[in-house]
Amino acid sequence: MTGKKVTAESDGIHKVCCDTKTSALFIHQGSTYDIRAAISTIEDRAAFLHTIRTIAETHETHIICFNADMLAGIPHAHVALSHAVRSYERGVMVSNTLEMEALLYAAGSRQCSLAAPFGVHEGENHLYVCCYPTSDGVWGALAPVIRIVNDPWSCIDSQKLAFLMDLFGITPDELATTERARIIDLVLERIALLDVYR
Repeated sequence: MTGKKVTAESDGIHKVCCDTKTSALFIHQGSTYDIRAAISTIEDRAAFLHTIRTIAETHETHIICFNADMLAGIPHAHVALSHAVRSYERGVMVSNTLEMEALLYAAGSRQCSLAAPFGVHEGENHLYVCCYPTSDGVWGALAPVIRIVNDPWSCIDSQKLAFLMDLFGITPDELATTERARIIDLVLERIALLDVYR
């Protein structure tokens, strides 16, 4: 297990890297949750989500699967989930489930249609899988449908940097006034704005 760590590398192109360990353990108001990088090949999205929901119910937890290709690393998943949990606990969620609320925060949007790509899709998926709260045995139960890996998606190269800037409406001027390594912070600020304009 490892907490998040953000560093910047200089290799001729702009690259931002987070810790690339297998998982990260976080605590939110006394409840511990786990985020792990994983790969899953999904033939039937509905069947996959049904399996995930069944495992979550069996283990009395919530399982959220984020599309890692759309996120600025594990810190993005962590902040989206922590905001969703706060809304859930306060009874002010926009959506009907904690899982969808987390995707909305990840997208920085209140529209489910915009949040949907931040979840799973058919084909090969690069995922950050979150278990809130942590539950004994849940990762073993998930083993038939996901494969835990070291996180290769937290490194933000120039291509992903441009993608995230377009996705979250971050202007070149905004980024130029800060260190390039702050792209993660700028994305997380977009998430926080959902609470400001609630």
